[in-house]
Amino acid sequence: MTEAISNRTIVNSSPAGRAIAQPMEKSLVELLYLHLTAERHASAQYFAMSIWFAERDLNGFSSFYQKESLSEHQHAVNFSNYLVSRGQTVVLHDLVAPKQQWNSIEEVIADSFQLEADVTSSIHQLYATAERSSDTRTTVFLDPIVEAQTKSEDEFAHILSRVQFAKSQPSALLIIDGELA
Repeated sequence: MTEAISNRTIVNSSPAGRAIAQPMEKSLVELLYLHLTAERHASAQYFAMSIWFAERDLNGFSSFYQKESLSEHQHAVNFSNYLVSRGQTVVLHDLVAPKQQWNSIEEVIADSFQLEADVTSSIHQLYATAERSSDTRTTVFLDPIVEAQTKSEDEFAHILSRVQFAKSQPSALLIIDGELA
């Protein structure tokens, strides 16, 4: 029996006691926490935008932003699940209240595009840190996220271009609203 115990394999474990195959560098974990906060903030911000459009009877825009809010929430869930799968304790940081007042549809869409660009920057920073840490598990996790984020940023750029082209003409904006429904 003593011999069996001495041959036992030692398995790394997380602070919560979960088995882990590869420890994560603290800087990468901290960036993952910050990105999780960014995804949660984006969800809250898109929800606020959805309400703003609903208050103006622009149901297509409102529906689009509701879906975006749910999508960002799911991204946050995916990041928290990844942290758990890597044996990390998920730390949720406080969220800043979302902006709720805009002067125009174009301003809302421009803010949205900037929000997507900020999320993209966060993902790129995560990816670069994971590569420097030789954390292939994280880069593999991030690969499809980078692709989806690029598409999302492009979608918001397209909508912004169309809204800018409409030049606040109600009929043109209603057409865009209908297409987003």
